[in-house]
Amino acid sequence: MHIRPFTEADRPFLRTLLLAARKTNWSWLDDSAWQLEDFDRVVLGETVLVAEEDGRRLGFAAFLENDNFLHSLFVDPQFQGQGAGSALLQAVQECFTATGALKCLLANRHAQDFYLRHGWQIVSQGESEQGKYVLMHYKKAAHIQYASNKNYQ
Repeated sequence: MHIRPFTEADRPFLRTLLLAARKTNWSWLDDSAWQLEDFDRVVLGETVLVAEEDGRRLGFAAFLENDNFLHSLFVDPQFQGQGAGSALLQAVQECFTATGALKCLLANRHAQDFYLRHGWQIVSQGESEQGKYVLMHYKKAAHIQYASNKNYQ
């Protein structure tokens, strides 16, 4: 599996992937207003990494580097549970310069369990337009904290 930076050639496929993954994984939400173009809005101004294997895009992660904040991590529903999410998460975590953060919808127990298995901790709860969420933190080990690691390039 290869993790690499997003290119414009990825946009059409990742638009479709985001829509499909949301519909599959966020089944409790009303999806009637979701569109392919939501991807453009969701990742605007963020660093986006793409997971691919044998030329097939499997998923993406979008994060705010300056804030150490993971905003989105989605894997093609056909390939969930096969390591793409873990590889993307590890690549993002390596880019964090301090404690990482993310918000995960409370109803998305599958995602919460995924992050907990990877060393994230729930630190608080809040509410958004999609419903209640948990705020999670990931603390880098002191021996691997450094300014920036761009191994995904």
